[in-house]
Amino acid sequence: MEIKELEAQTGLGRDAIRYYERRGLLGFVPRGPNNYRDYPSSLVRELKLLSAMQALGFSLDEISSVLEGMRSQGIDCRGGAKLLAAKREDVERQIRELRQVSRLLRVEQARLEERARKHGRG
Repeated sequence: MEIKELEAQTGLGRDAIRYYERRGLLGFVPRGPNNYRDYPSSLVRELKLLSAMQALGFSLDEISSVLEGMRSQGIDCRGGAKLLAAKREDVERQIRELRQVSRLLRVEQARLEERARKHGRG
């Protein structure tokens, strides 16, 4: 598939896809007879996963190891599971912290709304 198709199916821009390719995250990408890259359809799933993992705070090195493991037959399941468990704990910690901030903001919002009612200020 051409890069424009990959862009459409993943929501990623051409520059991002090329960057990931330069970083070696896409594996080997063959070229067609016209010398254009011929991206395999399996990259759609991998790029969506890559994008989601990056948004959750995975480093590109961590993502690379996960993607390489997915592509190989000899994946280190124990190591991969530990990596994902550690990242999941980080995400859950961030969620707890965000909930705490949300509670503080709710209290402050209520205080300001009450003050506005008492003083007639909108």
